[in-house]
Amino acid sequence: MPSGPRYWTVVDDDLEVVEDADHFLREIRLARGRAELTTKAYAEGLVLFLRWCVSTGRDWRTAAREMGLFILWLRWTPGNGGQRQVVVPGPGTKPVRGDTRINKVLTAVRMFLVHAVINKAVQASVLEQIYELSDDHDLPLAARGESGAMRHRLRAHHRLQEPETEVDRASDEEVIAMFLACRSARDRLIMLLLSRVGLRPGQVAGLRRCDPHLLLDSWSLGCHVEGAHVHVVRRQNENNAWSKSKKSWVMPVDFLVVKAFDQYALERHERLESDGSDFLLVNLFRRPLGAPISADAIGELCESLSRRAGLGRRVGPRMCRHAMASNVVDAGGKLDEVQMLLGHKHPESARPYLHPAASRLREAVNRVPSPRELGGEGAR
Repeated sequence: MPSGPRYWTVVDDDLEVVEDADHFLREIRLARGRAELTTKAYAEGLVLFLRWCVSTGRDWRTAAREMGLFILWLRWTPGNGGQRQVVVPGPGTKPVRGDTRINKVLTAVRMFLVHAVINKAVQASVLEQIYELSDDHDLPLAARGESGAMRHRLRAHHRLQEPETEVDRASDEEVIAMFLACRSARDRLIMLLLSRVGLRPGQVAGLRRCDPHLLLDSWSLGCHVEGAHVHVVRRQNENNAWSKSKKSWVMPVDFLVVKAFDQYALERHERLESDGSDFLLVNLFRRPLGAPISADAIGELCESLSRRAGLGRRVGPRMCRHAMASNVVDAGGKLDEVQMLLGHKHPESARPYLHPAASRLREAVNRVPSPRELGGEGAR
């Protein structure tokens, strides 16, 4: 866009913009504030849906009645890069797309169709083909609200059962090994921001030099937060770094992170002297020097450090974030504290990040009194 924000859209074989899809993706990006990569994921899903409609002679406005056939097409039909143009499934044949990928495509299609209904591009009856109307009696009491009145909600008709995949936490030994394998103060700071502060890669890459307040008192900067901390702010960045959380929050940091900031500041000055970039983390060892690093570069760094440290597996940024949350709880932290530190809106969002240490689980079991203790001295 002329004002700077970018979004992904859909074009046909003649490279003409598909107006209905473009209107939806533009609204997702500009009116609802979703990330650029979100529009990319939705655009990819819409391309598959529209391609299926064209190849099978269907009108996308009425194709929702046959979503089962679309799912079958997704599972077995390769994309343009596939070597086989015709697929004949048989015993032992691996699907082209898994359940998780198919569900993401269906999510994009549902949102596109809902947008089309709202804008009168398709009939309202399409909603009944993709959603079922359900009451809230199956929800826990905490999720029903305080009014006591029965509410209705939309529940997707078509959703495949995805395999449960839990993200493991990085162990303290793995984090230390990766930290020792770093070859620069910048990389050590990145590791601490991931594993000790718990930021996402997009949040780390999107930090500006004005975000860290490392003094005991920052009143002179117009900030009333006590102690060293980092402000996590959602912005439109030129390196496409994006904070997943819409709200801004303050993340306290300890002396190790403050020391890493100091060492990185000296290293940056030695390498670049006076540079004009407002981004905190920039290229120091590859061109273009002084350009902000990307979130993908942080993932590549973690992969390189895992290999260099000889860990035997790839420890990604998300595993470092899980390690931070688990360490807070193991040290006596509460769920609401983890929620605020991770920047989550809902308390339940923090639960998947908790991986209790084995020693803490054993202590919990040992705290339960034995039958002999409960029965008194005469119990056998």
